Amino acid sequence: MDPLQFLVPFGWLSAVGPALPYAILVMAVANMGTRHLAHRRHVEQAKEGDAVEQYGPHTVTNFGLALLSFLFAVHQPTGGTILSFLVVTMIIADLFEFEARNVEARNDMTVEAPKSAIVTSGLVLLYASYYSLFFLVEGFWNQAIVA
Repeated sequence: MDPLQFLVPFGWLSAVGPALPYAILVMAVANMGTRHLAHRRHVEQAKEGDAVEQYGPHTVTNFGLALLSFLFAVHQPTGGTILSFLVVTMIIADLFEFEARNVEARNDMTVEAPKSAIVTSGLVLLYASYYSLFFLVEGFWNQAIVA
């Protein structure tokens, strides 16, 4: 008997659970793409005015990554918790970087790339890749690391 079966009635999660790492990987790649597009848009907005606005698709990918990582934490507690921690850190970095872009736009400074958010989203992408594409290195891992 699963100890969470009465607390979290997600019977459907056991059916989609094995596909969650691949969905997270796709969402992490989409997040990197929308991050690039958002930065280009912020640079254009800073040239035109005194403020920048949130980029909608990037906000959607952030929310999607958070939702998928929390679902993954229910399916695989250890890996999902690590991934959730990374995703929440990425979202916090995004919030601070967005405010920094607003300050740069108001003060007519050059709009820099969101460096801390790029690093944390890279870590999310790296961990999601490791978790979903582990079958590619499993043979080497078992020979070199486990043995």
